[in-house]
Amino acid sequence: MPRFDVLTLFAGYFEPLRTQGICRRAFDSGAVQLHTWNPRDFASGAHRSVDDRPYGGGPGMVMLAEPLLAALRAARQAREQAGAPPAPVLLFSPAGRALRQADVQRLAQSPGAVLVCGRYEGVDQRFIDRHVDAEISLGDFVLSGGEIPAMALIDAVARLQPGVLGDELSAQQDSFSDGLLDCPHYTRPPLFDGLEVPQVLLGGDHARIARWRRDRMLELSWRRRPELVLAMERAQRLDRDDQRLLRALRERDAGADDRQAPDPGYT
Repeated sequence: MPRFDVLTLFAGYFEPLRTQGICRRAFDSGAVQLHTWNPRDFASGAHRSVDDRPYGGGPGMVMLAEPLLAALRAARQAREQAGAPPAPVLLFSPAGRALRQADVQRLAQSPGAVLVCGRYEGVDQRFIDRHVDAEISLGDFVLSGGEIPAMALIDAVARLQPGVLGDELSAQQDSFSDGLLDCPHYTRPPLFDGLEVPQVLLGGDHARIARWRRDRMLELSWRRRPELVLAMERAQRLDRDDQRLLRALRERDAGADDRQAPDPGYT
């Protein structure tokens, strides 16, 4: 049962996770636990400051190490008292490694983690060096703080818990679950805005439908995220039909490149 202890200045961000949407089931059932710890509650001084100006000058403020460490110790003590196993400390940062579905799947089967939500210009590096096990990023962009990435991670883990999704196969067919992007999906009506549902999906031949979906996954991944396909190819996770389609896609791309290349006679 994953337990997430979140160090955040804005605990209100996380209330919708507990009360809204499908993932609420994970919290209602106790399949996932969520506890928040405000570093300001552990700050000293009359103003309970949690940030200060950076050494060396520059814009913005830096989160102080002391309140973060005190909040982390309180979270760890609470986990221990509750009988929860030790868990890694994860910091959300643009400098972190991109979060992958494989990471989410591992966390979904783990005791959880302590999540540190940075703010302002960042966190005192000494806290990171001493107490953070890994830094995580959602992508090459910057947010106001780590709360939204933390919410995304917790949501991704919660939906993988048994009984949360209406159909357990839904999680197995998600994008990235087997290394590829998901295939296109269709529902009623069969004709919408001049576009028809692919006939293979209406025929009831489950083997053909499965192959069509697999082909579309491979094709979409090759067009938008070719590194995913190449990784599966290197790992020898493509069957003969996959390999046949991949050869056709490569030949198509090579033909397109030839048509777009300038005539050597005019160079």
